[in-house]
Amino acid sequence: MRLNKVKSKNAVSYYIIRSVRRDGKNSSEIVKKLGTEKSIRETYGVDDVDAWAKEQLRIMNEEEAASDHKVLIPLSTDRIVDTDVRLSFNAGYLFLQQIYYQLGLPSICRKIKKENSFEYDLDNILSRLVYGRILFPSSKLSCFEQSEKLIEEPQFDLHQVYRALTTLSENSDMIQAELYKRSKKLVKRNTGVLFYDCTNYFFEMEHEGGLKQYGPSKEHRPNPIVQMGLFMDKSGIPLAFCINPGNQNEQLSLKPLEQQIMRDFELSKFIVCTDAGLSSDANRKFNNYGERSFITTQSIKKLKSELKDWCLDPTGWMLEDSNKKHDISELENTPENRKKIFYKQKLIEGYDEERDITFDQTIIVTYSLKYKEYQQTVRNRQIERAKKLIEKPSSADKRSQNDAKRFIKKTPFTNDGEIASRAMYELDETAIAEESRYDGFYAVCTNLDDDPADIAKINHDRWEIEESFRIMKSEFEARPVYLQRDDRIEAHFLTCFIALMIYRILEKKLGDRYTCEEIIKTLREMDMRKVGEHGYIPSYTRTQVTDSLHENAGFRTDYELITPKSMAGIIRRTKGL
Repeated sequence: MRLNKVKSKNAVSYYIIRSVRRDGKNSSEIVKKLGTEKSIRETYGVDDVDAWAKEQLRIMNEEEAASDHKVLIPLSTDRIVDTDVRLSFNAGYLFLQQIYYQLGLPSICRKIKKENSFEYDLDNILSRLVYGRILFPSSKLSCFEQSEKLIEEPQFDLHQVYRALTTLSENSDMIQAELYKRSKKLVKRNTGVLFYDCTNYFFEMEHEGGLKQYGPSKEHRPNPIVQMGLFMDKSGIPLAFCINPGNQNEQLSLKPLEQQIMRDFELSKFIVCTDAGLSSDANRKFNNYGERSFITTQSIKKLKSELKDWCLDPTGWMLEDSNKKHDISELENTPENRKKIFYKQKLIEGYDEERDITFDQTIIVTYSLKYKEYQQTVRNRQIERAKKLIEKPSSADKRSQNDAKRFIKKTPFTNDGEIASRAMYELDETAIAEESRYDGFYAVCTNLDDDPADIAKINHDRWEIEESFRIMKSEFEARPVYLQRDDRIEAHFLTCFIALMIYRILEKKLGDRYTCEEIIKTLREMDMRKVGEHGYIPSYTRTQVTDSLHENAGFRTDYELITPKSMAGIIRRTKGL
């Protein structure tokens, strides 16, 4: 191994690298990123950074020399393994632990402990809850038991986990603010655009109380729910979250969390991007002030008739980089036209009486043949489901605006006007025709004067916050929730939030080259077999993903044998020691 000093325009960075040969080619790999000259001075309090870096190289070379040897492991075919001795351990958590420490969570936990009086190791508990949420999501009891699968054993008791949840809940706002400040040193954070959305999580119980309330479940479950609001920056990294009662109108959740961000994160200039469900007049006016702006999806169906007719008018449509106006009713469904996105915009003048300022909005409508085909395909599938439901009258009543049952018409009278002995169900052709009028159209409202194409691109990136919710619900199994007390419920979602942030940062460090399923599946399968006092043998398959994880982390766990001393060195590196 050797020291590599890289000078750039703004910094001097130190790396420990070594030469490797893979697939018949010679190359270099980073063994450890020591940091920039400035960060090393601040973190380790050294004056001579070159001398400090050379000392780190000497220590690592000595560790490698001590571990670089062939080992004969005596095994017997007639000896039974010892009782209650774990032989397999997960090493995937080490890549999460490295980011956990880089975010400064251990020092945040020490700060909390200094200001409170408790004996348990908050850092050890929080880290296991976070790693467990990604690697083996389960209940708090199961997570405690599963923590024994990690190479480093847990240093706490189960009852201390529940006490720690209360402490974490009490310090949730501070932890979120600190994570934002520290994360800026790890990845580039684009807070010029903030995406906001809400979802809900159900409980495995029937009685409501506190945060657990019956409300409109997005999964149509007959269980109490809680509501989660989440802010994410344009980089795709979560910024802040809040937990509210399940029966609260989600439109009311945006303003308090946004005020928290402005207060604790010291952010004042940004664009808030939301979907139609959060685009209340009050939320728009709140972000029509100072250096804040908004972009929000607009339901064309809910517009006043004059604006609705303008949106659906086939004339006056434009294309980017062209002044020619088009009539979309004359478009032929050709491959070339299917790639085009037409648009038009209109200024809507208004006034904010509370602040005594103007409140002008621009509505931008787009039209796409490709989007029209997509909507038609979705509706045709729903119509087919509606036809099947008509055959079962007991389950054919309407439920929601996206349910196939909205296309079923219930007639309680006969053709003669008499009350029927049994209601008649049939397809509602009027409803189908009315909905088809909006095929291909999509609208947003904004108080920005930017180019419509740029605004459309910003709004398009909202899919990442929906993806974040999917990860928490599917990969992290954040629901159902089994906890009862409100403080522990809030702490549960804090650990989910931290896990999501760590995962997203890891995803960015890997260059967004792999899917969520690929990364998490790899981390979960990175098991090591312990062979007595000799060390650890990888029992996972080396892949392109594992190579990328090792290259980014600056250490490797895929040698044929890793001695206990070498493993201890790897663990120290994940902690920046």
